[in-house]
Amino acid sequence: MSQEPTTYSLFLFLFLSHGVSSHTVPNSRQDLHPLLQKMAEEIIDGSYLNALLDLIQFQSSHVWMDDLSHRVLAYLNSRNVAFTISSLQAAMENHLEQRLHQPQKLLEDLRKTDAQQFRTAMKCLLEDKKDLLDLKDIIIDLGEIRERALQSPGVNRSLFLITLERCFQVMNSLECVEILGKVLRGSSGSFLQPDITERLPRDLREDAFKNLSAVFKDLYDKTSAHSQRALYSWMSGILQTSSNATDDSVSWVTAENLWILGRYMVHLSFEEIMKISPTEIGLFISYDNASKQLDTVYDITPELAQAFLERISSSNFNMRNTSTIHRLGLLVCFYHDLELLDATVAQVLLHQMIKCSHLRGFQAGVQKLKAELLDIATENQTLNETLGSLSDAVVGLTYSQLESLSSEAVHRAISTLNQVLGWAKSQVIILSAKYLAHEKMVDAGDTASGVVEIQGAFFKEVSLFDLRRQPGFNSTVLKDKELGRSQALFLYELLLKTTRRPEELLSAGQLVKGVTCSHIDAMSTDFFLAHFQDFQNNFALLSPYQVNCLAWKYWEVSRLSMPPFLLAALPARYLASVPASQCVPFLISLGKSWLDSLVLDSYKKTSVLRKVQQCLDNSIADEYTVDIMGNLLCHLPAAIIDRGISPRAWATALHGLRDCPDLNPEQKAAVRLKLLGQYGLPQHWTAETTKDLGPFLVLFSGDELSSIATKFPEILLQAASKMARTLPPKEFLWAVFESVRNSSDKIPSSDSMPGCHGVAAPSSDDIFKLAEANACWALEDLRCMEEDTFIRTVELLGAVQGFSQPQLMTLKEKAIQVWDMPSYWREHHIASLGRIALALNESELEQLNLSSIDTVAFLTQQIEWSPRQAESILQGFLDDSGYNIQDLKSFHLVGLGATLCAINITEIPLIKISEFRVVVARIGTLLCSTHVLAEFKRKAEVVFGDPTEWTSSVLQELGTIAAGLTKAELRMLDKDLMPYFQPSAIKCLPDEIFKELSAEQIASLGPENAAAVTHAQRWRLSPLQLQSLQQALDGAKTHSWQDAPASAGPTRTSSSRSPAGAPLSWGLWLGCPLLVLMAKLLW
Repeated sequence: MSQEPTTYSLFLFLFLSHGVSSHTVPNSRQDLHPLLQKMAEEIIDGSYLNALLDLIQFQSSHVWMDDLSHRVLAYLNSRNVAFTISSLQAAMENHLEQRLHQPQKLLEDLRKTDAQQFRTAMKCLLEDKKDLLDLKDIIIDLGEIRERALQSPGVNRSLFLITLERCFQVMNSLECVEILGKVLRGSSGSFLQPDITERLPRDLREDAFKNLSAVFKDLYDKTSAHSQRALYSWMSGILQTSSNATDDSVSWVTAENLWILGRYMVHLSFEEIMKISPTEIGLFISYDNASKQLDTVYDITPELAQAFLERISSSNFNMRNTSTIHRLGLLVCFYHDLELLDATVAQVLLHQMIKCSHLRGFQAGVQKLKAELLDIATENQTLNETLGSLSDAVVGLTYSQLESLSSEAVHRAISTLNQVLGWAKSQVIILSAKYLAHEKMVDAGDTASGVVEIQGAFFKEVSLFDLRRQPGFNSTVLKDKELGRSQALFLYELLLKTTRRPEELLSAGQLVKGVTCSHIDAMSTDFFLAHFQDFQNNFALLSPYQVNCLAWKYWEVSRLSMPPFLLAALPARYLASVPASQCVPFLISLGKSWLDSLVLDSYKKTSVLRKVQQCLDNSIADEYTVDIMGNLLCHLPAAIIDRGISPRAWATALHGLRDCPDLNPEQKAAVRLKLLGQYGLPQHWTAETTKDLGPFLVLFSGDELSSIATKFPEILLQAASKMARTLPPKEFLWAVFESVRNSSDKIPSSDSMPGCHGVAAPSSDDIFKLAEANACWALEDLRCMEEDTFIRTVELLGAVQGFSQPQLMTLKEKAIQVWDMPSYWREHHIASLGRIALALNESELEQLNLSSIDTVAFLTQQIEWSPRQAESILQGFLDDSGYNIQDLKSFHLVGLGATLCAINITEIPLIKISEFRVVVARIGTLLCSTHVLAEFKRKAEVVFGDPTEWTSSVLQELGTIAAGLTKAELRMLDKDLMPYFQPSAIKCLPDEIFKELSAEQIASLGPENAAAVTHAQRWRLSPLQLQSLQQALDGAKTHSWQDAPASAGPTRTSSSRSPAGAPLSWGLWLGCPLLVLMAKLLW
């Protein structure tokens, strides 16, 4: 971030610095062009931005002569303003800091520019080329200036506002719209608050209006529901004014206006849609891009979709014509004219409905329509004949329908089936078996048709043992492969020995995972600085230890240009060295990363946040501060959220808080109070407010949410669907549950089930809509579920995380009722159970047919088995398959998963080394007992040699197996290997063994492994060891430069000899890299 403030005025300083150092200032005034005189006067007034704009304007129409800088300085001298290099440097730095700290000042400067200066500034923004301003021996890179301005959070907002204020008055409206597009597309969407439409021009030329509307369409998903409504009002207001409609009976909604509205057409009212003339709607549908536009109306409602379909039907288009159906886009998801529909049309509709998964909500209705079309599509034809033409509706086929398919039909349709998303595991099992059955018939039982080159994520499964035996690797081959960290460590070390271009390794995809601290230390200063961007581009792939090493390297070789976010990876005391004047670059840099992955220690994180609050002065004054904070917004203390965010900043802050993944309870309570203060109780909210506050609905009580559930049930469901990977609060789930139950048809269970008379059992639609809220069903509701409903929804129910043990027991009993005793269950039955299988006791697990490792693998996907259940599964597989331990293949070991931890330790030596070495990394993910891990460690020694010979890649590959090391073996490990234990292995080390580590070894753990140390392990440590642990948590340096080869060591500078934690000249932090560049240019 040291180059963040690279703005216009600094380059002017460079230009003048050269003039002062290269020429003797004359004693009298000399003639100077009026524009350059004006520039000089602005320098005297301190209006440095204006001066630069005049310089750019002069250069655009004049040739820069060698003596011009000499004459400018002469003019300044004649006005008794004698600049020295140092005084002008100080003035410029002060100006830069003001603009960096307060982008509002930039806005004020731009407001004070004259028309020509403003036009010059806008033209600079408008250009796409990398234009250079050539002042002979000094070159000003205007393209770089423009790029940094558009990427700067605060500056970007100022440019947006000044463009709205002044551009349309002094420039061509098409140019102004293009500038707005550039600025907005680089923003988060928070600039487009509802009140911004009041500043938008209403007298734009037609072409400019269309272009600006296109910008707003591109940003649709980034803007809030309130802003979408406001922008629609602005667009529709202009369209209505320009239409020829003379009275209310004639609609202003023409074909062209629909095209201009684009996604905003979903904001048309039902009445406006119904007034569209058949001619205009027919013309719109006939457009070549109509389908593309209708494919994007993700938030259309069934009511509006039906209205559009009705108007299209009223035109001359045949709604059952294949060409018409292809043009309907997402409207096809609400197709309703099914009477006398023939099978061919139904198949076309099903094919088009693949895109319906993009709809925001209403998926239950889509599934119901697909089921109806599926029945029509297969009417009077066998499923074998139609399988390949049913599109993704095939996922709605029942087990019995799939079982009825012939292997030939599956083989014919396999290309279509492979493209379908959403298959249940049980369906895949049935279809795979049928496909393989056909292959066996064709290939006489040989299904292995050859080895396919391993690509993408599959490469990650190649064992380290096999990798070490494979020749022919290079950076190009590895570029698109997903690598495990052990693979990357091995491959980077291997390729570094043979490559002539080490920089290619840093840009070779995930290979950067394998860069060690010693590799970083050995990089020359020039190489490191030139290629640091490769690390930054792949920051998400780096471990906290790698980031710590990068931070230390940067601190040692070029601390003045160090990206400020790296300071957070150094010990906490280094943050204290950041002066108040450098808070903005620090906040911007840190806000672009995720603090939770950068700083793992809670104590250190508190120190970082204390510095952040100090920089903020415990308040957020305006929206500019919110822009600068970025992701740091998610770490604001509750007190600042409650009392420190000004009303002016709140709307922008709320926009950012929506995306915070994990606010703490205090933060949530503060946000809730702010929302209640701003919007009142949920019962008073509008639909737009409810949409905008969707991520925050979990903060409200069941009573508060009841009105939302009544008024806006679909919005509530949409909010719930976006929380699929989390476990929302029970009160929120109950609100969703009540909403769905109140809006669904109550169909009593059949009287054939005892005790179910009058019970409104769950329907398939209800279960599909509820997702995680299915955890709210009463036991009697689940017990009284219809058998067909259970069969259709068992996998959805098996995926619910919130079911209690009694609920799982009830669902298990339902499975027994539907499928008979567990001894009769087939593989696809077991696969579909998910978490329901956890309710099976040892006796029931023993009844299962576990002869197939695939069946076992479905069970071991669950991680909550008790030791006795795990033992039953393992023994069941061995008994049913007839295998002994020594017969197990590598894929058996993987499929057994955590049940392998239940193995008798006396049997582990029987596992074949040839099979074990292939799956070491998979076994190393298991959290087994110490005794089991110790036996696996002994087998690892056969593969990788004595622990004293292990490398960083081996330790990474072993995972938790490394926790089986003895006290003596652990003590003998080189301290430099400590960061390459996996955190899970550190946690698995017994307390009495962990305490045997030396203080030096503990200090070398690295931040991530130090954070994995348990309280029990910590309790056994000595004061010296605890001190070392804190050093590791804090990111203290444990490696020395003397360890690096002399040829690769950095060149020492005066800054690198300064005391730790006491940087020299922080005031030069911003300008120094450019001054160095200047020196190079001069020489």
